Amino acid sequence: MIAIVDYGAGNIRSVYKALKYIGCDAVITRETETILKADGAVLPGVGSFGDTMDTMTSYGIKDTVIKYTESGKPFLGICLGLQLLFPKSEESPNVRGLGIFDGVISKIPSGEGLKIPHIGWNSLKIKENSRLFKGISENPYVYFVHSYFLNAADKSIVSAQTEYGVTIDAAVEKENIFATQFHPEKSGETGLKILKNFADIVKAEEV
Repeated sequence: MIAIVDYGAGNIRSVYKALKYIGCDAVITRETETILKADGAVLPGVGSFGDTMDTMTSYGIKDTVIKYTESGKPFLGICLGLQLLFPKSEESPNVRGLGIFDGVISKIPSGEGLKIPHIGWNSLKIKENSRLFKGISENPYVYFVHSYFLNAADKSIVSAQTEYGVTIDAAVEKENIFATQFHPEKSGETGLKILKNFADIVKAEEV
């Protein structure tokens, strides 16, 4: 079973529907026991870095997510769910993120012809041997909705990048932890394949 962590994120139902579509047993929950017992967990996200961290803390979800990532079981962050894995964001300078990885979340610089927020389809440059992108064709297009982007301190964890005025670290993976800045649940067949890859990783790790 895959637990979708519920703190009121706007894309939570679409993530649930996508997982159900590919045949996953999934549940939307904010209960600590249910999350920690799950075989895999997904942290979706749409909204403000600071407001979300405050909400997660008030619900007790912050500590639950940290504990889950330390369990060794597969974990997937989506969009804001990627950004929250890092210690800080320019969006909310006085708010501490989960700090699971090191890096900086910065505002996408505005430039000629670039609209902020970045909304739409961009191609990815995928790192070889990525488990999350297994079987995905070269330079696939995926769907983004964001104003802030990741610059990871450790580039060895970056599994995909894209370009939008700057180089954006669009996905990360290390051991049991995976995350994407883009929305796989809105990225057509490519996105469904990415979610299926995550589901297969979960299945392989089930005891």
